Order: sequence, then C-alpha cells, then structure tokens
Amino acid sequence: MKSVFNYVTVAALLLGTMGFANGPAKSEVERRVINVELDPVFVKKGEKILMNLLNLSQDKVELKIYDSQNRLVYKESIKGEFVIEKAFNFEKAFEDDYTLVVTDATGTYKTTMVVK
Repeated sequence: MKSVFNYVTVAALLLGTMGFANGPAKSEVERRVINVELDPVFVKKGEKILMNLLNLSQDKVELKIYDSQNRLVYKESIKGEFVIEKAFNFEKAFEDDYTLVVTDATGTYKTTMVVK
C-alpha cells in the first residue's frame, strides 16, 4: 500500500511540473502569434490593382491614389473592418503614373501603376 501511494505521489508531481513547464512556453507562442503585423497584398492584373489587407485591430485604414504630379485622385477611409479588399481599375484613366498609398496603424505601404 505504501509503494502505491509513493507511485501516485511521484506521478502527480511529474504531471504537475510538466503542465507548469508547458504553460509559459505555450503562452509565449500565443503572445507572438497575436502580435503579427501583416502588410497589404497588392496584385496587378493588366491595368487593375487588387488590394487585400488583414486589419486585425480594425483600426482606421486610409487609401489614397496620387498622380505623377502628386495630386490626390482618390481618398477613402475605412474603420471597423477585419478584411479590407479593394479593386482599383485604371483602364479608363489618363496616361500617367499613379501611386496607391495604404496607411494603417502599423505603417504606410505603396505601389505604383503606369497607365500608357
């Protein structure tokens, strides 16, 4: 009876320390996953730009398009959306170089489109 009690005590101690050892490591991994910063994805198809942004914080995101003379051609603010997907069609735009600027809580991102 005494040896059974000893085995149960040792097993409880081992399981308890394994749970404690795995707890902080798992929390650290989860903490790193939550703080992931994602850049927007720009895909150019012909004279179109497809933009996709995962906005985990759902903070304000500003979309702006400038022409080659730095004039604002388009502006939009989006707040409270988890996924922001936009398609910009330059098929009927005047010949010029356009810059798409996306600004969110983590930074500013740019891509250009040349219309000929």
